[in-house]
Amino acid sequence: MNTPDDLKYSTKHEWIRLEGNTATIGVTDHAQEQLGDIVYVELPNVGDPLISDESFGVLESVKAVSDCYAPISGKVIEVNDDLNDNPERVNKDSYGEGWMIKVELTDTDSANKLMDHTAYQAFINEEGA
Repeated sequence: MNTPDDLKYSTKHEWIRLEGNTATIGVTDHAQEQLGDIVYVELPNVGDPLISDESFGVLESVKAVSDCYAPISGKVIEVNDDLNDNPERVNKDSYGEGWMIKVELTDTDSANKLMDHTAYQAFINEEGA
């Protein structure tokens, strides 16, 4: 399982990459693996508010439909529209080309409550136990 050490992770299996007050958000390698082959991605619109712990999108796979939950609050400033035609990028490169949205944070301290890669790996191990 791939969990880059430069990201923060939520208990709902989303990751964020912080750059100043901008966060790039996607689903973790573990999440995409559990879902299987992703065939459809539904994302919010630019300008939409993002509220921590609330759903911001949907991933549909051959096995299931799953909501994506915001790990932080903010305003959507960019959406990965490429996923409309290429949803499989979430499976192939969940931390790169499979990113979902970019958000301008309204509370930069909110990212401090998220897990680092070591804590996230432990969380996954506990979940599977």
